[in-house]
Amino acid sequence: MKKLLILLTILCFSLLGIAQIQPSVDLMKFYTPDWEGERDQYGRPMVPDELLDRLLNLSIEEVWGVLRNERFNNQFEGGWEMLHSDQPFVGRALTAQYMPLRPDLNNKITELGKEEGRIGASNSWPIDMLKERDVYVADGYGKIFNGTLIGDNLGNSIYAKTKTGVVFDAGSRDMEGLSKIEGFNAFVRGWDPTYLMESMLTGVNVPIRIGAATVVPGDVVLAKPEGVIFVPAYLVQKVVITGEFIGLRDKFGHAMLKAGVYTPGQIDGRWTDEIKDAFIKWLDDNPDELPMSREELDEYMKNRTW
Repeated sequence: MKKLLILLTILCFSLLGIAQIQPSVDLMKFYTPDWEGERDQYGRPMVPDELLDRLLNLSIEEVWGVLRNERFNNQFEGGWEMLHSDQPFVGRALTAQYMPLRPDLNNKITELGKEEGRIGASNSWPIDMLKERDVYVADGYGKIFNGTLIGDNLGNSIYAKTKTGVVFDAGSRDMEGLSKIEGFNAFVRGWDPTYLMESMLTGVNVPIRIGAATVVPGDVVLAKPEGVIFVPAYLVQKVVITGEFIGLRDKFGHAMLKAGVYTPGQIDGRWTDEIKDAFIKWLDDNPDELPMSREELDEYMKNRTW
């Protein structure tokens, strides 16, 4: 029995190790085991657009608070240079990993790309795979000089496909040209006029590191002026409903403080049953304030500990 288990383990890892630029669908499911919804042709989780829209309305702090409670403490990265600081965006991560050039490995990757029917230079391969509402997220190991992953030509192609933007732990060039792409935004480590040199693409749709954050394909990317946070696909719904509930609590609390109904200590502390009842009545009297359906809210509040 023990020998059989060892044999099966070796066979499993042998199958996973078949050379390809991107993971198999089975390996993608291994990376995202808790996602139970729709997946794309590559096996990447496809969080519904409706949840993406709702997530965009939340603050980084609201999202971070929920992730922290779920023990996801390494999902945020700041310190970006933004193309447009007033244009936040949200989307599904399509990841790419770059490494310093090693000719022997790069030659084999280039050959493999041709065998798979990929066209052009390898830094265009992830772009060819993008779909609407994707975000191209690349680990370029922080390289800026000779580390610019796109210019305005590739930027136009990216926006035409995704209608969002990019997050690069690397550089970008053609800032002036990119800034003319209406609706496009870029979070990068720096701007430089040089081209991409001495770098190679080693994987697409693989887990990557972006600064202090770990990013898995299909994570939902929320990019705002404070930085970028990466939400595991299976937690997006919980993040959204919890964040929206916290927002409602805050609106109610502010209204009560302005009216002098309760003191700051009462609102900031653990709510009494009286305050909870007042909050429920406020929700009934202000249905237009609800960012979610009342059914969603009622279901969520069944397990809320306040």
